[in-house]
Amino acid sequence: MKTPLVLLPVACLAFQFAAAADSAPPAPAKPAATLTPYQEGMAAVAAGDPVLAEASFNKALKQDPNNANARFQLGEVQRNAASIAAKGREMKFGSVMIEKIQLDKAKPQEALDYLGTLVGKGSKDTIAANFILDDPKSMLATKEITLKLANLPARAVLDYILGQIGAKARFDEHAIVVTPKPGAS
Repeated sequence: MKTPLVLLPVACLAFQFAAAADSAPPAPAKPAATLTPYQEGMAAVAAGDPVLAEASFNKALKQDPNNANARFQLGEVQRNAASIAAKGREMKFGSVMIEKIQLDKAKPQEALDYLGTLVGKGSKDTIAANFILDDPKSMLATKEITLKLANLPARAVLDYILGQIGAKARFDEHAIVVTPKPGAS
């Protein structure tokens, strides 16, 4: 009979220590390893920054002129700088959270302009959403957008707008070009 009474306090203490360990602050993070210039260039490509990528690959080639990977990637960055920058623009645009947007029978250009204003506000004017409505046959001119959304990324809001009017968006280096979807009426 005495054995169960002794085990109960021990079990309670073990539980308390386990709970305390779970609530203890996390151990400090180890400092991140320094990236090589080549790795920095690859990270810059992934982040959509062709200027930093080119500088990083050039630095890698200064350190090792025989670095075939850095030479290849430098050429790719130089050939594809505009598309890399467009990718970066899309990532930055998509990272902005739109607190609230409400549209009631808005025309496409009005909706896009308003979304652009909200992106500027949400990014504290660090990201400009330059929209171009490329609609030479005026297929989108009569469309209307009605929506009420809250706490969504800007890219999701744009997708809802595009879905209502049957359009698609292309992120260019300096603008977001909106066009009717093929076959949309």
